[in-house]
Amino acid sequence: MAELRMPQVHHRFAEVNGLRIFYREAGEPTAPTLLLLHGFPASSHQYARLIDALGADYHLVAPDYPGFGHSDCPDPAEFDYRFDSLADVIEGFCKALGLDRFALYAFDFGAPVGLRLAVRHPEWITGLVVQNGNAYLEGLSPAAQAMTANRPGVPGAERAVRQILTAEVTRDQYEGGTGDPSLVSPDGWTMDQHFLDLPGRKEIQVELALDYHSNLARYPEWQQWLRTHRPPALILWGVGDPFFVEAGARAYLRDLPDAELHLLDTGHFALEEKLPEIAPLVAAFLDRQPR
Repeated sequence: MAELRMPQVHHRFAEVNGLRIFYREAGEPTAPTLLLLHGFPASSHQYARLIDALGADYHLVAPDYPGFGHSDCPDPAEFDYRFDSLADVIEGFCKALGLDRFALYAFDFGAPVGLRLAVRHPEWITGLVVQNGNAYLEGLSPAAQAMTANRPGVPGAERAVRQILTAEVTRDQYEGGTGDPSLVSPDGWTMDQHFLDLPGRKEIQVELALDYHSNLARYPEWQQWLRTHRPPALILWGVGDPFFVEAGARAYLRDLPDAELHLLDTGHFALEEKLPEIAPLVAAFLDRQPR
């Protein structure tokens, strides 16, 4: 019988700027490190199966942003829920854990958070795995364009955001665009909705959604960073994503012509259905990272 290699996965908290930030960690720090940044409305739980698949051979670290998952959720009156603020916390998190050389896995919200981090600390980034994480205007579907038009002071903006914080919409984010919904565990969207329904959590998501336009303003800066630093890159994209469309994946090749691009017949949360395809691609990418 072949040897079965499974990692020990630690579930810990780090103190960052007075906040307790929850994170999952597996593997030896001497192995190539992958920082996993989650999306909306998820948490580090979305990476649990990938950590199981790769954590025996690589060092994987997956935090929850403030206001998400098991991390602290300060009141919006006490914490400014903007993408700059999330990047501040993840920057402090990396410093607290001594993470200063790693590949970055940027998915959904993880792209604007992670690319802010990369611009601040290009010396930290050994490579970039992008999975349905947009950084180009052509990657925004009409539905995404409508959502990013919401901002403070726009009539009806808050109401439009609250309409997407329902169990039906959360489930559809996981199952929409998939080839076989039976491969999508209900645990992901059920857990996400559990956290969304906790007191005060929807207000946090409204604050962040109304700040999403700030990411579009940063696209030229991030594209310039990609052109200048040319990090090794693996682009993974579920082409059934109703928010971030295939054109956004191909756009990365303008600035990273040597990037490895894989278009997958699935939806937004591509790991749910395509983990058996994605995990070996990420492993091969990490094997090319410095130890």
